[in-house]
Amino acid sequence: MLLIEILKAVILGIVEGVTEWLPISSTGHMILVDQFIQLNMSEAFKEMFFVVIQLGAILSVVVLYWKKLIPVSFTKKASIKYDTIILWLKILTACLPAAIIGLLFDDQIDAQFYNYQTVAVTLILYGILFVVIENRNSNFRPRINNLSQITYKTAMIIGVFQVLALIPGTSRSGATILGAILIGTSRTVAAEFTFFLAIPIMFGASLLKILKFGLVFTNAELVILLTGMVVAYMVSILSIKFLVGYIKKNDFKAFGWYRIILGIIVLLYFLIVS
Repeated sequence: MLLIEILKAVILGIVEGVTEWLPISSTGHMILVDQFIQLNMSEAFKEMFFVVIQLGAILSVVVLYWKKLIPVSFTKKASIKYDTIILWLKILTACLPAAIIGLLFDDQIDAQFYNYQTVAVTLILYGILFVVIENRNSNFRPRINNLSQITYKTAMIIGVFQVLALIPGTSRSGATILGAILIGTSRTVAAEFTFFLAIPIMFGASLLKILKFGLVFTNAELVILLTGMVVAYMVSILSIKFLVGYIKKNDFKAFGWYRIILGIIVLLYFLIVS
């Protein structure tokens, strides 16, 4: 039985690793996958698992962008170390809105919006927005083409867009990338800044869920959790590399159409089975 649960954790880790970074909503996919592949564990563990599995995804960002993110280095010039510290201050600034709203209203948001209707609507809505915004920006030249050009004001505005991702189905990466593009950021910079925002946000959310669940795990729970995290890490490496390469030559409209189709599928599926 444990082997079956491990295989389920592998599949869920793959889904997390792919959907966390692509702007297509990891929550929407997890809700759909959970209908077919349910972990045979307690509800408290599953609630914690679906959040803490993201720690594996976080590590992929740290590994891929180690040089950009770590200010402590004997090989870095003092000016570059300073720029890295400033980048982190901007990242933390952008995280403030979602952190405050999330801490204050986490339980209420889950109770009111964690359902298939909300997920389906937000998948479709933001899918349409991706298509509309990219069509509008077809000849638009961004004014922010590197991370150093992001000001604290810009970071805060992107952080406000990240608050939208507290609603399931929105996609954290989708909301922040859309917001960044709307205020004049290039796709590449918008994606990178979104990756970096995930580190404190996901770490904080995971820590809260672990503390809520408790620090005592059975051997089976620990194996399943670690399996999901390791798989999510490995798949996230590939997903991030794919997205960075993709947006250098393409826009986000394909993801918009995918969200619209998935939202319709989610809506139809639950209407049929309910």
